[in-house]
Amino acid sequence: MMQIVINGELKLVSEKLTAQQLLQELGIAEQKLALEINEEIIPRSSLCEHVIQPGDTVEIIHAIGGG
Repeated sequence: MMQIVINGELKLVSEKLTAQQLLQELGIAEQKLALEINEEIIPRSSLCEHVIQPGDTVEIIHAIGGG
């Protein structure tokens, strides 16, 4: 297990997770959202390639519809 910060909260997650696997582990992989890791937006096309590192700071921003 490794420690990361998700939306300001310290969390323990599995090691060697990709960003996509992290979203799956959190149960939100299918939701419309933006993912920022260490102040860098990760494009959806790169989620399967970006590996989460110990100590990373992750911000998950959910898309909210309206009008």
